[in-house]
Amino acid sequence: MRRLFPVTDETAARPSGGAAGDDGSGAAGDGPVAGAADEATGGGPGGLAGGGARADADAEALGTGAAGEGAVPERGARGGAAGFPGGDLVDREWSLAELAVAYAYPEPGPGDPQPWLRANMVSTLDGAAQHDGRSQPISTAADMRIFGTLRALADVVIVGAETVRQEGYRPARARAEFAEARRAAGQGPAPAIAVISASLDLDFGLPLFTSPSVPTLVLTGAAAAPDRMAAAEKAGARVVIAGDGVGVDPVRVVQALAELGCTRLLTEGGPRLLGQLVASGVLDELCLTISPMLTAGDAQRIAGGPSVAVPKRFELVSLLEEEGFLFGRYRRT
Repeated sequence: MRRLFPVTDETAARPSGGAAGDDGSGAAGDGPVAGAADEATGGGPGGLAGGGARADADAEALGTGAAGEGAVPERGARGGAAGFPGGDLVDREWSLAELAVAYAYPEPGPGDPQPWLRANMVSTLDGAAQHDGRSQPISTAADMRIFGTLRALADVVIVGAETVRQEGYRPARARAEFAEARRAAGQGPAPAIAVISASLDLDFGLPLFTSPSVPTLVLTGAAAAPDRMAAAEKAGARVVIAGDGVGVDPVRVVQALAELGCTRLLTEGGPRLLGQLVASGVLDELCLTISPMLTAGDAQRIAGGPSVAVPKRFELVSLLEEEGFLFGRYRRT
């Protein structure tokens, strides 16, 4: 992997003497990056189903097997580009610790830390967020390593309920390779999964609710069905009200998670949920993998729903490249 565009010290890779051999696989078998959102703000189900293969491929790409177990081969991304400030001068393998530095959340300012919401998505050259209903065919091993690293840095992963229904979403798992860094950052052993749903039409018998290492959060509106909220709590989930009606208000979602101490926020979609976050103005950062593929067809874009009145302008923070795949990091201006 080469660094094409470092901007700040935060995005510059550490020298080659940095730690190596960490496992950035996040939660094996967790849900899709470009998967379906649900009726997050009170509408009916919509968006793209079947994107969970990207997360499943994360475990395979890292050599961890279907269940995410086993040793991780020494296979870092390659980093550095001569002539750019902060970049390495030689093409070499990056450790996952260096990837974690490259994608570190902004340092909190004085006083109470402010929440920072980033999204992680993948798209082809012609704008497709998936192929044949899955994002895995347009992804790559380096994308999976970044996917896992972003999970390892987050306090909570936000996902739409249709993704959970379609993919049998599983809880995030603690990773020994990131344990010390998470402890130093005051984080728990693994990120919580936060499911956004208006209807609460969820299978509360899934391991996501019955056996997570960190209790799963269910975000819904105050007018959601009381019996479904009770069922979620009985299964072990924590219900969080983030809206006055049936569905949630994206601004309230961010506020509610921050009040729980979750300020490093990550969403993996789906496209409809991401579109709602964009329209509400709460998205701070987009980590976007551009796949050097053309698919044509009618696949959904990474963000759906109504367009915004004025396009949102983001600035490029860093750009990495490997085998034609571009890994961009953009933040709001």
